[in-house]
Amino acid sequence: MGELKWVGDKVIINVDHESKNSHTFEDGLKIRLERDWNNLNRRETQPVNAIVVSGENIKPGSEILIHPNVTHDTNKIFNYTQLSGKVEGSDIKQYSVPIDKCYAWYDEDELCWKPLKGFDFALRVYKPYIGPIEGIDPNLVPDVLYVTTGEFKGQVVHTLKACDYEMIFQGRDGREDRIIRFRHFPGEDNDREEVIAVSEYLTDEVNEGRLIVGLSPTTAKEITPTLTNKANDTTRGNRKPKSKAHVV
Repeated sequence: MGELKWVGDKVIINVDHESKNSHTFEDGLKIRLERDWNNLNRRETQPVNAIVVSGENIKPGSEILIHPNVTHDTNKIFNYTQLSGKVEGSDIKQYSVPIDKCYAWYDEDELCWKPLKGFDFALRVYKPYIGPIEGIDPNLVPDVLYVTTGEFKGQVVHTLKACDYEMIFQGRDGREDRIIRFRHFPGEDNDREEVIAVSEYLTDEVNEGRLIVGLSPTTAKEITPTLTNKANDTTRGNRKPKSKAHVV
């Protein structure tokens, strides 16, 4: 039986349902993590790493990150091979999922994750506590993101409510990894656009160290020329916006 081929806006993928249930230490020791136990957050419990079998403009064999809810029987491909105990007992299952539920792909040449079309990566923005008390976490600046990829790379943007979607996946080192993604469609009038404005003021505040950026309050830090993280951080790039977003 030949390989399956994508149709329409679908991507054919293989998903290992046990890929997220382990942790690898620096010395190579690997232990099992029972994620799906007393935890209702599917972003943490369900697999999001997938291998592409067939898709438009996506190289077969590429590793991508998907929405945790797409590995449902409604998207599962049944009877694509001859029935056997080996196939039925395998943790790897095959699915046909919408392309807009696929968020990122791993670039083997540059050894980093990159966003798929319609998405970009970012970090949250925080205002540090300034005072005499030690150990006070910085305050989150709501509905604001520091962009680390794409058109607005190196700039702070205002977004719609709750657009800082955090992907939780198994990193290449065998440990949990996280990237924040948001929707952006450069040059398109798309109903799902999440960027509403570029803030030069907040961008200056970040670049001058008065605001810090990161995935969480405990990991947030000042922007420096050497700052790098899981979301491909860089310093500020071209400030001139190229899309319909307004400068404020």
